[in-house]
Amino acid sequence: MKGIFERLKGGKTVPLDDPEFLKVNEVVNRTLSLSPALNAATSTAEIRQRLSEIIGTSLDESTTIFAPFYTNFGRFIKIGKQVFINHACSFLDMGGITIEDQVMIGPKVNLITENHPLDPADRRSMLCKPILIKRNAWIGAGVTILPGVTIGENAVVAAGAVVSKDVPANTVVGGIPAKVIKNNFFIRNDYIN
Repeated sequence: MKGIFERLKGGKTVPLDDPEFLKVNEVVNRTLSLSPALNAATSTAEIRQRLSEIIGTSLDESTTIFAPFYTNFGRFIKIGKQVFINHACSFLDMGGITIEDQVMIGPKVNLITENHPLDPADRRSMLCKPILIKRNAWIGAGVTILPGVTIGENAVVAAGAVVSKDVPANTVVGGIPAKVIKNNFFIRNDYIN
């Protein structure tokens, strides 16, 4: 049997009373203990350092994150280079969150990889699916991205949208639920890093 972390990231239903759930609680408690220092940081360099401790990987110096920043787990967050994350964002990452290079994320964005089964008999279980935000995407203020969603390269998600389905590259989406507003708005052959 796979360990609990592999099962969570693999989209398996994991009951909250699973004997291995203690391992999840250990990570959560560690993250909770490190979060006050992250959110009391007085420079972007210190925020990068504190968040690096939480996620277990050094963040690139080209990445800027504003506090407050919230995560309940933290170990399954991957953030690329030249990423900007504005203040008051919340990442629930037990399913895995990957943010590729040059992504911009507005304030109060929620990235939610965690869910619960609809069946009331199984509801006290976790059901997680990853979120992937591809290169050069822009996520507007107050957006919520739900489990299992991929945001395509260069895509724009308008402020306040709730995204429950994949967003194609080079599109603008908005609304609740998010729908395509513009297609192929940005295609340049000379676009490089």
